[in-house]
Amino acid sequence: MRIFNSTVGRKLLMSISGQLLIIFVLIHLAGNSTIYFGWINAYAEHLHSMPPVVWVFRAIMLAIVGTHICYGVMLTLENKAANPTNYAVKRQLKASFASENMIWTGLLLAAFIVYHLLQFTVKVTPDVAWTANQAVVDVFKMVVTSFSNAAIVVVYALAMIMLFLHLSHGIPSFLQTMGWNNDKTIPVYGTAGKVISAFLMLAYISIPATILVGLLKL
Repeated sequence: MRIFNSTVGRKLLMSISGQLLIIFVLIHLAGNSTIYFGWINAYAEHLHSMPPVVWVFRAIMLAIVGTHICYGVMLTLENKAANPTNYAVKRQLKASFASENMIWTGLLLAAFIVYHLLQFTVKVTPDVAWTANQAVVDVFKMVVTSFSNAAIVVVYALAMIMLFLHLSHGIPSFLQTMGWNNDKTIPVYGTAGKVISAFLMLAYISIPATILVGLLKL
């Protein structure tokens, strides 16, 4: 298809896949937050009672993540090839740390996602090894046990900082790609991107932090 062969089309696909991932981040946060109300085991049990739905959802998410990474790397390489090193001085005056390092924050997030899946989905990391032979996993106990380890909490917090940096540029960039901004709205969208990203970062970090300081315990 022509859309896959044009820069504009690739940017569009990367932006749309990115926004779909943000929706997932919000849904995932809502699910994780059930731990505060003592519902996380019931939530996990409800998901596990629908294996076909879960596996279809996982396949769709894998395709979306693959699309976002593929076109993100492709566009980064194309931009570097198109812009000589001694060019873009003017462009970089408005560039932020987040915008200049999207590829790196994205790849670090991808690495964290692999680790996160190995930890809480595949359950092969040392902190959850005790769940290997359990027919029904106590998700609350598993999460609390894992985040009682300060090193794991630090890794998680660093990943959420990467999420903040990635989204703080990605959200307004999506609006620009879609042509939904102008000179007046650019600063507003930029601020909104930072606020939304900061909220997600702090909300995700709050769970392991609450466990680490002992406010949530077994």
